[in-house]
Amino acid sequence: MSFSVGIVGVGNMGGAMAQRLCSLGWVPWVHDIDATKVQALVPFGSLAPVDSAQAASKSIATIVCVVDAAQTRDVLFGPQGLAPQLPAGHVVLLCPTIAPQDVEAIAAQLAERGIHTVDAPMSGGPARARDGSMSLMVAGEDAVVARVQPLLDALSGKVFHISQRVGDGARTKLVNNLLAGINLVGAAEVMALAGRLGLDLNRTLDVVEQSSGQSWIGSDRMRRAIAGDLAPRAHMTLLAKDTRLAQEAAAQAGFAGPLGDAASAVFAAAVAAGLEGLDDGALLAFLQRPKMAE
Repeated sequence: MSFSVGIVGVGNMGGAMAQRLCSLGWVPWVHDIDATKVQALVPFGSLAPVDSAQAASKSIATIVCVVDAAQTRDVLFGPQGLAPQLPAGHVVLLCPTIAPQDVEAIAAQLAERGIHTVDAPMSGGPARARDGSMSLMVAGEDAVVARVQPLLDALSGKVFHISQRVGDGARTKLVNNLLAGINLVGAAEVMALAGRLGLDLNRTLDVVEQSSGQSWIGSDRMRRAIAGDLAPRAHMTLLAKDTRLAQEAAAQAGFAGPLGDAASAVFAAAVAAGLEGLDDGALLAFLQRPKMAE
């Protein structure tokens, strides 16, 4: 079962989701401020409407897959925002990693127009979004989620319905991404240490991947980093943002752990050092720098 759906923001993850839907026979309309990204998806079967607001008004659901809360608000409520064009009963799926309170506020603003929200952050990277194996952390009213369940199932074989409280998807994603950040900083640190000890990095990673130190993000990022492939699949700025948001949520909950602040500080330092445009696997090179090793 397919129905009319749009995706706003077709970068790494949004573009991969569009390709996934097209491979299953869906015909999503797509929009991005970068027109080349939109046109790149047309050969896969996506539609590139001239008037995105009009296309959205004729759809059952719209996936918002931009970077942060500010972009999300602009897409929905800005000068060219979609919200005024959406009919009552339309479902907006919020996929960015943003603060829970921002999800709640956006959902409340949409609800004033009779528009439903599904809080649906994702995890796994573009390759897993493309093949349908990424994770979706879904929060929203059961009846609303049921309405878009065919879309959720098409996007992922790993859909977790967290709760009916919008914002719990965001909370779960921040917890997950904080652990991903901690794991990645740890992987980069030990690989930098392995190099300092004179070990072959590929062989060391072979051992780690089959031993107790293994983590998916460590293997994925360190393999690319060792090969010198720092083309951004996941920009350094994303985990810098996500770990910061996670620490803010922790502070609001009155929780302080030993590792979160440290990991977040490493990402912030890497961004400050000018690595914001690189893949987050560039943490290896960042931690290999002499001043970091002293």
